[in-house]
Amino acid sequence: MKNFLNHFKTAFIFTIAMLVLCGLIYPLALTGASQLIFPKQANGSKLEVDGKVVGAKFVGQDFTDERLFHCRPSAYNYNTYIEEQKENGEYSGVASGSNNYAPSNPELEKRIAEDVEKFMKENPTVKKEDIPSDIVTASGSGLDPHISVEAANVQIDRVVKNSKLPKEKVEELIKNNTDGKVFGIFGEDKVNVVTLNLELAQEIGMM
Repeated sequence: MKNFLNHFKTAFIFTIAMLVLCGLIYPLALTGASQLIFPKQANGSKLEVDGKVVGAKFVGQDFTDERLFHCRPSAYNYNTYIEEQKENGEYSGVASGSNNYAPSNPELEKRIAEDVEKFMKENPTVKKEDIPSDIVTASGSGLDPHISVEAANVQIDRVVKNSKLPKEKVEELIKNNTDGKVFGIFGEDKVNVVTLNLELAQEIGMM
């Protein structure tokens, strides 16, 4: 009985010590360090206009305005739902991810065909064969704010027509919001649609 109590006491003390260390001290230390070293990133890289948060730099949004650039499709609609969808149970809370359909899945083929048709209707100057694949395929997180430079360029005609901005200005905005390859080697150049649209909205007086 005495040995059992000793073992229990040791296990109990160890559990409490690990709880304090891993559940309190370690998280507080990381939080403090991140606030000191990377405060903007630690707080979600929020984007503000006149002191009001309008988005986050690394979280995409469901842009539908024809004057703005559009993001990739999202399995979770970038967590954008109307009240009716919430009442019908279509909204189950903030989430991320994808449908993980196989390339041969009929549902994937149907969804892509619908998105291609929608894109061509919104961008009538673009031929079907010139549509970049990333603009009609979802990212793994469903929240990626980036598209390829090509996917931004094929939307220029629509944006110029509806925003009334000069084409040169729109091209300049794309360039300003293009992130290069990591270390100049890894990945591809990509455009942040959220920051691009923020600048674009300010140019045309939407904000």
